[in-house]
Amino acid sequence: MKVKVVLSATVAICLGVSAAIAAGEPQTVRQELMKKAGASAGALGAIAKGEKPYDAEAVKTALTNLVEVGKTFPEHFPTGSETGLDTEASPKIWENMDDFKAKSAKLASVAEAQLAAMPADQAGVGTALQAIGATCGDCHQTYRLKKN
Repeated sequence: MKVKVVLSATVAICLGVSAAIAAGEPQTVRQELMKKAGASAGALGAIAKGEKPYDAEAVKTALTNLVEVGKTFPEHFPTGSETGLDTEASPKIWENMDDFKAKSAKLASVAEAQLAAMPADQAGVGTALQAIGATCGDCHQTYRLKKN
């Protein structure tokens, strides 16, 4: 009986350590940042489509998140993190890091401009989302691998 308990505890510890190690990997950090950006864009989209009522705090939070992602995203692409952990990052990122950084900075800049203007209603959120979405799409077309 004690062997089962010890074995179970060992397996649980190993799984916990593996998850903690994976959580600090650049690929995992990037994926979490993209989820944050996607959730922020989704929140803006729901307001723009009228699925949710206009909420200034939700808009501010979403735009602030997009600024943060745009400013920090390129920091998580060190050499050696091109593959693994189901990354969708294209090798083109490492081939043209300056352009990749510029596209990320553009996201931050556009989101900052939208935040400074602070959309005041559903239509304004829609306009902001169009501007931000264009920068996201530009980067994804060039630097995101298509999953089948």
